[in-house]
Amino acid sequence: MTVLELSRDQAKALITHAQEEAPNECCGLLAGRNGRVERVYPGTNVDHSPYTYLMDPKEQLAAFKDMEAAELDLVGIYHSHTHTAAYPSRTDVAKAFYPDAMYVIVSLAKRDAPDIRAFRVADGQINEESVI
Repeated sequence: MTVLELSRDQAKALITHAQEEAPNECCGLLAGRNGRVERVYPGTNVDHSPYTYLMDPKEQLAAFKDMEAAELDLVGIYHSHTHTAAYPSRTDVAKAFYPDAMYVIVSLAKRDAPDIRAFRVADGQINEESVI
């Protein structure tokens, strides 16, 4: 099992992003080294949907260029589930194009207790990872 290291401030940033975008899903990228997040790149969900997400391609490219310049790796891709648990949906699994990245889901299903969970998704298989 791999570990995703997310600081309190980073976790709060993900939750705030999810709350600000609700009822639509939010999305973004996480960069760092060896599972430790060093930078969060909030993105614009160009799908504008409560059920799917697609990060603005220009923002995604800018984030990848910044990661390369800073010699950081793509650690994870995050998005929110506004009304369901923090677990990959069929759509999430079908669109999991980065098998080396963790897929981080922020659930707002319980408004007073947002939940953040991380998964590896490869070849249709879902494996939960630890978030610390």
